[in-house]
Amino acid sequence: MTPITHPAASPAFYPGFRRLDAEAAGVRFAGVVGGEGPPVLLLHGYPQTHIAWRKVAPDLARSHTLVIPDLPGYGGSRPDTMQPRWTKRRVAASLVALMQSLGHQRFAVVGHDRGARVGYRLVLDHPDAVVAFSSLTVVPTADALSGVDHRFSRKNFHWFFLAQDADLPERLLAAAPDAFIDRALASMAGGLERVEPAALDVYRAAFRDPAVRHAICEDYRAALTEDLALDTADRAAGRKLACPVQVLWPAAEERPDPVTVWSGWADDVTGMPTSGGHLQPEDAPDEVLAALRPFLGTHARGRAPA
Repeated sequence: MTPITHPAASPAFYPGFRRLDAEAAGVRFAGVVGGEGPPVLLLHGYPQTHIAWRKVAPDLARSHTLVIPDLPGYGGSRPDTMQPRWTKRRVAASLVALMQSLGHQRFAVVGHDRGARVGYRLVLDHPDAVVAFSSLTVVPTADALSGVDHRFSRKNFHWFFLAQDADLPERLLAAAPDAFIDRALASMAGGLERVEPAALDVYRAAFRDPAVRHAICEDYRAALTEDLALDTADRAAGRKLACPVQVLWPAAEERPDPVTVWSGWADDVTGMPTSGGHLQPEDAPDEVLAALRPFLGTHARGRAPA
């Protein structure tokens, strides 16, 4: 596996951090590592890369060791094969292997968007590994889909377009990748002008790669099939996240109370809205930090498993 060389794999957005270039569970991971203290795994969302945390990481790194990878298939993290599909369960297992390879047996997880969906699957499947979990903008997939109506479908059409059978979405995306990602980011940010030009360049560069586009489509296909089936089975069985859970969400988004939703999945749930839009770590970093600091400060060290 050859690490990707486009800007999505560059640590330039993280002065003082070192490049992450590590193989674990069939993935050559790209990203950055930095800081000192209890370990925290930061997971980005669609259609971004690890640079999504650039405004949050320098502050958190003063008191925590941060591991910030591209998700498998996104940006510069390259799986050695795309088969079987990279479900959230498979992605979660690869991230646990990555953290263990770096010497972190127990750690906190902070995930935004798709990264939060990977995050809660990681907590469910590897409860002894995770001491705390923070979800930005996300409730579990089964709950999100239960509220789908025409308003949700119009705003989030990519959920259903990207999940269409291969290789129809891949072929259509190849015609105008910049136009598609620009629309996605503009919708999430409240206007493309709100996305920093340097970050937009990175996100476009990643999305121009056919392998990245295919991996993103596979992510969304998994969400509506294997991932949904796992969530549904876990909810029916009464499985819960065995760690403290924090949820942050954009106040402007109309939705059922996320704390109430997550309380059906965990016994220890706290949360609050932020004034930012969907891209919380990028457009409301101060508020995200104000919430993460006390949460991680209290829980990131964790307790040894019984």
